[in-house]
Amino acid sequence: MGKVRIAGFGVSLDGFGAGPAQDLEHPLGVGGEAMFDWLFSTRTFCAMHGRDGGETGVDDTFARRGFENVGAWIIGRNMFGPVRGPWPDDAWRGWWGDEPPFHTPVFVLTHHPRAPLVMQGGTTFHFVTEGTEAALAVAREAAGRQDVRIGGGVETIHAYLRSGLVDEIHLALVATLLGRGERLFAELDLPALGYAVTETAPAERATHVVLARRKVH
Repeated sequence: MGKVRIAGFGVSLDGFGAGPAQDLEHPLGVGGEAMFDWLFSTRTFCAMHGRDGGETGVDDTFARRGFENVGAWIIGRNMFGPVRGPWPDDAWRGWWGDEPPFHTPVFVLTHHPRAPLVMQGGTTFHFVTEGTEAALAVAREAAGRQDVRIGGGVETIHAYLRSGLVDEIHLALVATLLGRGERLFAELDLPALGYAVTETAPAERATHVVLARRKVH
């Protein structure tokens, strides 16, 4: 069985994982895009979106690592799109166009049922209404021996961390201040949850920090 991990999640210096006022024009909240400039500039990100070029170096190494050995994703509904409440129709198909960059099954946490959405390139969005543990169970089954990657947003990450279900966290600490938004670790005692820093690496656009959860016997 693979790991359950969070990877490539940008955090501001004042601890925010998303900016305020998330909407169609600001999917990461106002100012939130700055936390992912380190990723958008990498060769890995460019290749995923069918573009040439991009920067190599430490940022690119961590971007590439984040996608290695991933057999399934779990994301929150806010990461899938700005639609709230019951789905009015099937028109919204995600932020990523006809061929999303996941290339695996993606399990979307939601309170409102929706039929699976098959996209180009191997991505299928499955909408899970039974909660975080149910989503993880089906994601593990889909991933097999590979890892399950937990995507955003902040609320989804909180839920899995509080439940002690995440084995590894990779954060990209970015030199920006948001002032408002969603605090990534609000009311979470990471040492009490078993997490410790196992790796740090300064890079061109971010400082990368990896935390791992010790096994409880």
